[in-house]
Amino acid sequence: MLEIYLDPSCPFCVAVTDHLEKNEIPYTPKVLSIFSDSEVRRQLVALGGKSQVPFLHHPERDVLMYESADIIAYADEHGRS
Repeated sequence: MLEIYLDPSCPFCVAVTDHLEKNEIPYTPKVLSIFSDSEVRRQLVALGGKSQVPFLHHPERDVLMYESADIIAYADEHGRS
C-alpha cells in the first residue's frame, strides 16, 4: 500500500490526498509537521534524505518519490496494485 508523508498545512499534500480519496486509491497517511521534530519526520528524512512533503513510499515496489504531480501520476498507475 502507498504511504504518503504529509503535513496537513501543505497545499501540495492536500492536493495529493484529495486526489487519492476522490479516486478511492488506498494509502496510509504518515502525518507530520514539517517544522517540528517527530518520529515520522525522522522516518521521512531517513527514507528520502530530506524533510520535504508530500513524499510517497511504496514499499512493495521499492519506490520513493517527491513532487505532488509525480505522486498523483504514480498513484493513478500503481496505487491499486
